[in-house]
Amino acid sequence: MLVFTGRTFYNTIKITMAGHSKFKNIQFRKGAQDKKRARVFSRLAREITVAARQGAPRPEDNPRLRTAIQAARAANMPGDNIQRAIKRSSNSDTANYEEVRYEGFGNHGVGVIVETLTDNRNRTAGDIRSIFSKYGGSLGENGSVSFMFDHVGAVVYPSSVASADDMLETAIEVGANECDSREGLHELFCATDRLHQVAKALEDRYGEPQSATLVWKPQSTVPLDEDAAKTLIAMLDALDDNDDVQTFHANFDVPDDVLEKLSS
Repeated sequence: MLVFTGRTFYNTIKITMAGHSKFKNIQFRKGAQDKKRARVFSRLAREITVAARQGAPRPEDNPRLRTAIQAARAANMPGDNIQRAIKRSSNSDTANYEEVRYEGFGNHGVGVIVETLTDNRNRTAGDIRSIFSKYGGSLGENGSVSFMFDHVGAVVYPSSVASADDMLETAIEVGANECDSREGLHELFCATDRLHQVAKALEDRYGEPQSATLVWKPQSTVPLDEDAAKTLIAMLDALDDNDDVQTFHANFDVPDDVLEKLSS
């Protein structure tokens, strides 16, 4: 079974992990790869610029910037692109983006959290509301969905770096709250304010992770059949195509065979 709880900067698209990456890998193959790669780079660059503007322009002094750069490298974003994005943070002509979170329900009551970086709240709110409505969902108030998720830090490594037992032992040592080893990787969760420390301790031992970011982890999931999954995935695809959307997280559960069928 695949539980999709978010997208990520780190695999083929933007901001997560574990089973989630399978959905994004399938989605990436469906579309024009060059176009999707350009969209990924654009969003990564925006995150890097915002992170550098809000904190120090040096990654060693700015945990958010360090995380964004790690994500960019994992997506094979050229180093020149990364440096240009950092430099834009000090350019007065660069748009001022603000972080806005939207919460709502997809079909069959699936909870969806959408995180955006926008320079026009009215435009973004209208676009997100329209996407939800088009696919049988509804946009709610902040707090209407997030209470069903835990906001946590998540660090991901391939399973090849350590056995499940060794990674669990390491997770305890570095202060992670949970270690989930499955599907060819290890996913470690921690408190949001400990993400940088936990990621750094893991990096010292295992090297740079596949991803290290804040995610919304569902407390429970909504099982979907093929028809329901088709509609919801179409909505998530539409969100993915919106330039203001940085990440989204949803609490649905779809069998692997159904997901594979929908990707063909």
